[in-house]
Amino acid sequence: MEISGEVVTELAEALDERVRKLARIARHNVDYGLSLTSATVLARLNEAGPQRVTDLAALDLVAQPTMTAIAGRLEARGLVERKRDAADKRVVTVALTPAGREKFMELRSRRTDFLAGHMTGLGADELTRLRAALPVLDQILESATA
Repeated sequence: MEISGEVVTELAEALDERVRKLARIARHNVDYGLSLTSATVLARLNEAGPQRVTDLAALDLVAQPTMTAIAGRLEARGLVERKRDAADKRVVTVALTPAGREKFMELRSRRTDFLAGHMTGLGADELTRLRAALPVLDQILESATA
């Protein structure tokens, strides 16, 4: 069965709308105890390991001095550590500390609990369909990050 570009565009718009709404609702209803950017930095470091400050800034679309300040605040809380690169002293990398990893896991648990609380009203058929959609979402994510 051939799918038209129009159908793909319509589905992409619908998916985008739902993803943005879900993210916004979660942001406003889950207490992170950190700024959204700080929580995002913890998530990125958890997923990808230590990162250069300049790379984190580019990923979050903030200026490098802004990311340096964010990393400094996270470091002051014991959630990350900053290190100068041995080969190039101009380069600073940021890595999660054990406390930072614990904080990230706490934030993820809060988001999961929030979402699960709103999924309890779904029936078995809806949950089965949602589970079946996850591999498709994974394919989209893989394609978007390749």
